[in-house]
Amino acid sequence: MTEVLEDKRTATRFRILVEIADRQPAVSQGEIADAVGVTSQAVSEYIRDLVDEEFVEKEGRSRYRVTNEGVDWLLRTASDVRRFADRVTDDVLGGVYEDAAVATADIDAGDVVSLSMNEGLLHASPGDAGPATGVATTDAVAGEDVGVSGFEGIIDFSPGSVTLYQVPPARSGGSAAVETDAITAACEDASLVLAEGVEAVVALRKAEIEPQSTFAAGAVAAAAAQRGVAVVVVVTADDVGRVTDPLRDAGTSYEVSDWP
Repeated sequence: MTEVLEDKRTATRFRILVEIADRQPAVSQGEIADAVGVTSQAVSEYIRDLVDEEFVEKEGRSRYRVTNEGVDWLLRTASDVRRFADRVTDDVLGGVYEDAAVATADIDAGDVVSLSMNEGLLHASPGDAGPATGVATTDAVAGEDVGVSGFEGIIDFSPGSVTLYQVPPARSGGSAAVETDAITAACEDASLVLAEGVEAVVALRKAEIEPQSTFAAGAVAAAAAQRGVAVVVVVTADDVGRVTDPLRDAGTSYEVSDWP
């Protein structure tokens, strides 16, 4: 379980830092105390600690701002909480409803199946090898969709990754400024390649790579990473915010990398 859910003090600190970020720069400790459910004295002590740790900057009487370090900690912690919530929703509570999976072999309704995640899609295989299992509700041959209910266990998969590579805007050289070999190397191990911006699309096509989406790359990358997919986003430098903002909103970690 993520630390913020294990430790009451960390959870309270997280909530207070969120309230400061929401109310800054004029921060009423009494309002925060009411929102969080602690005393004003406790809020004052937490804020003092946050200032000492350089997560919060004091600008004057009752005026505070969350620092870049504080924002980074909030984003990391929020991402951990989101992943835990997704795990509970998808893997623990999933047993109360029916979902669809790709059959890896012929399956009959009523068969016990083992569940796994592959390329972001749920797959069902005959047998109870686990660690997650369900019961087929429909017949299916290999490659078809099969209904599954009665989920038990936790589907074993690692969170995906999102890596951004920037292409200069046309005025600064555009796609011609990036070597095709570097583009090929950057995308080599990715399961999903996305593009945002004309220069990014052209750069990929010069490397004979067709992006799987050229719209809403941030939202697509966030959804894919939550299902364990390794994503590369090639983005025009002017459009980076269009990708990173949805990733942050979704609590998805990402890396902006140099070309190989």
